[in-house]
Amino acid sequence: MTAAGLIFSNIHDECLPELTRLRTMASVPFGGRYRLIDFPLSNMVNSGISKIGIITHYNYQSLLDHIGTGKDWDIARRSGGIKILPPFITAYDAKATNSLYSTRLEALLGVTNFISRCNEDVIVLSDCDTICNIDITKVLQRHEETGADITIVTKRIDDGSYNAERHSVLVLDDDDKILDAAEFSRDVKGSFDVSTNIMVINRNYLITVLNDAAAHGYTSFFRDIIAKNVGKADFRAYRFDGFYSLINNLPGYFETSMSLLDSNVRGELFEANDRPVFTKVRNSAPTAYAEGAKVSNSIVADGCVIEGTVENCVIFRGVKVGKGTVVRNSILLQDTYVGENVNLNCVITDKNAVIRDGRNLSGHESMPFYIGKGIMV
Repeated sequence: MTAAGLIFSNIHDECLPELTRLRTMASVPFGGRYRLIDFPLSNMVNSGISKIGIITHYNYQSLLDHIGTGKDWDIARRSGGIKILPPFITAYDAKATNSLYSTRLEALLGVTNFISRCNEDVIVLSDCDTICNIDITKVLQRHEETGADITIVTKRIDDGSYNAERHSVLVLDDDDKILDAAEFSRDVKGSFDVSTNIMVINRNYLITVLNDAAAHGYTSFFRDIIAKNVGKADFRAYRFDGFYSLINNLPGYFETSMSLLDSNVRGELFEANDRPVFTKVRNSAPTAYAEGAKVSNSIVADGCVIEGTVENCVIFRGVKVGKGTVVRNSILLQDTYVGENVNLNCVITDKNAVIRDGRNLSGHESMPFYIGKGIMV
């Protein structure tokens, strides 16, 4: 069975407005040296998928800079490879609505030509705000064995153990066949299965449902395609039991980033022998630790200069932490400059932020203090 991939780069930008004001969700920095798109892109490449389309919307210059030709993922090739799919809109539509797509189904309708021109048997769909390291070959094998029309990767959620908002809840039988589908509600109690928005769809079936959606004016992929056709088509689930997180908002981004400080989480995401997470290579000098610097339980990328104290932090490339400064429970994005005698706690700085000497800034895990790109405090 052959497969092509489709990644939604902007589908949930409104959930993280602080970090997506000048970039797509796909290019949001994560984990010291990665972007969010590195995870779905690496999942597909590690599973042998070499034709991948990335559906864009707006603010995707940083995404283009990050992806480049795709050579860092070994998919720079004439046939197949990575394809940036800008939003399709006619001149008439532009005058009539002055808007681009706003839902997953509308995004798929805009790339119907790409889907139609694929020769692969199935299309693998994935969002870019889903953090996991999954072997998609196993999902493809299950899909082929069951003969399903759609196979959705699900995650089992225990009541109270995870924030399941913005998830779709699926009811499964003993053979993992989907019996019912509904939007998440706080009234749902106990353990339940949620969709990770990673799914395998037969290409011909996808073309059929997209044509039907266009004819009827449907707008929601979940409500109009999945929920309406449960019981009519063969929808199956593949239960994923590894680490999984969905970036819902800024506190969710903070929580997921802080979870990387757990060695078990890092092991599941980054230490699978046959499933590395690829990213754009940037040749930087090793991080310099000055005399008296103290670093504990932190991720520190290359190219940094650490002269103060860093505890429980994620430090990106090129960050400077001055003398007498204490940074705790914080995320400092690329090229952030922190002066001397500064105290930071639960702070997220965007790229090129500057914090001058003697500043004291503190947020909370549930509401981290955010400093925008290029802002001086």
